[in-house]
Amino acid sequence: MTSSDALSPVRLRRALDAVPAYRPGKAPTVLEGVDAYKMSSNENPYPPLPSVIDVVRDAVTGMNRYPDARMVPLRERIADACGVTADEVVTGAGSSGVLGQIMGAVVEEGDEVVYAWRSFELYPILVSLAGARSVQVPLTADARHDLSRMAGAVTASTSLVIVCSPNNPTGPAVRAAELEEFLARVPRDVMVVLDEAYLEFVVADDAPDAMALYRSHKNLVVLRTFSKAYGLAGLRIGYAIARPAIADALRKAGLPFAVTTAGQEAAKASLDARDELGVRVKEIVGERGRLVDGLREQGWDVPDTEANFVWVPLGADALAFVEAADAAGLSVRGFPREGVRVSVDVPEANSRLLQVAAAFRAERADGPTAG
Repeated sequence: MTSSDALSPVRLRRALDAVPAYRPGKAPTVLEGVDAYKMSSNENPYPPLPSVIDVVRDAVTGMNRYPDARMVPLRERIADACGVTADEVVTGAGSSGVLGQIMGAVVEEGDEVVYAWRSFELYPILVSLAGARSVQVPLTADARHDLSRMAGAVTASTSLVIVCSPNNPTGPAVRAAELEEFLARVPRDVMVVLDEAYLEFVVADDAPDAMALYRSHKNLVVLRTFSKAYGLAGLRIGYAIARPAIADALRKAGLPFAVTTAGQEAAKASLDARDELGVRVKEIVGERGRLVDGLREQGWDVPDTEANFVWVPLGADALAFVEAADAAGLSVRGFPREGVRVSVDVPEANSRLLQVAAAFRAERADGPTAG
């Protein structure tokens, strides 16, 4: 193909010029005689439960039919789990898909969207696609949301604020008291989305009770997913809890049939198996603690994390660490000149990661290690 063949006279939206490309987690390099582990996408390392696999197997036999577009049975199950009504539940293709619906329903061209940075990479993409402007508020020195500065960044042009807790990729969760104070400062006509994709891994005593805050703040929308703790990343299903009028608007902004029948059935089966899944979550949390402790013992400045991943602030050494991990059959998520996010995996993978980190640090004993 010549360079002229790649050109087209079709006019594309100018907003696309500001849209960064989303970079999914890379698969590990396959090495002979070495088990490879993908620690780059914050996935649950364990396969679905047998009970979930059974309902998915049954569901795919009807894949010639469209899925239930209204998803009332699933919404009722989620509502029961969250203490709300089905009218307050919006389902979509992962929490990312639901966030896209929120953008479509709330954000006008030229609006401002406030969120912390660094945070989830999809935020600036969705904001740019909406023709809006990102207002990125830097994290604190300990990789946390600076909620006071975020509240101060809200202007008359702000239509949406996103709080990612625990924060992806750094790990800390916001504290209940600071989030309550933050919500009190945000104007009531500005929507606040609390993105809790990693909620199930949170064990901190001072973490917020999202549903309690939801009941007292009518502009708060709670965003969650079945992708992480429930292990349904490949089926793409997430949900939001919002006031009925807001929920109706979000459903209007969504694509019909976006959640497959298999996804709906798997989500319901996963809710039935929460106790069994909770055992796996505890195992991941335990391994998370082992990773954090091991890295800190080596001298790495690792922030607290309430998610299923660990952040290592490597600065200029970030991509070199990614290469060192890949050479050992591990893929991790590198952020150039900032750091590396490591997803908690099975014990063998986590132990190997600690070995890689120790060797990497030893090789750079006289160089930068924490940015």
